Amino acid sequence: MKIAFVPKTKLGKWSVGLSSFFVTVVFFSIILVKILGILSFGDRWWDVTVPIAFLASIIAFILGIMDIRKNEETAVLVYLAVIIGFLTILFIPLHSLFIND
Repeated sequence: MKIAFVPKTKLGKWSVGLSSFFVTVVFFSIILVKILGILSFGDRWWDVTVPIAFLASIIAFILGIMDIRKNEETAVLVYLAVIIGFLTILFIPLHSLFIND
């Protein structure tokens, strides 16, 4: 079994691309809010951005699992996309346990 870094299948590439989109959106959101102070997490842009980014991560998780099972993908980036997607799925119910309004 040879382990690659970059996926070779279409499902794997989509999974990595959507996961990269999620990480990029979160990274730039934190920079814009915490470091530059341009935006706030209470603004409307955050209400639109979060569902889109989280949905992309969940779809990346599903596509990654399908690629691993169906095509026996061994690319490291696909496994990383699956882990990020799984953590995103865990974040959704666990975050609501610790919200202090």
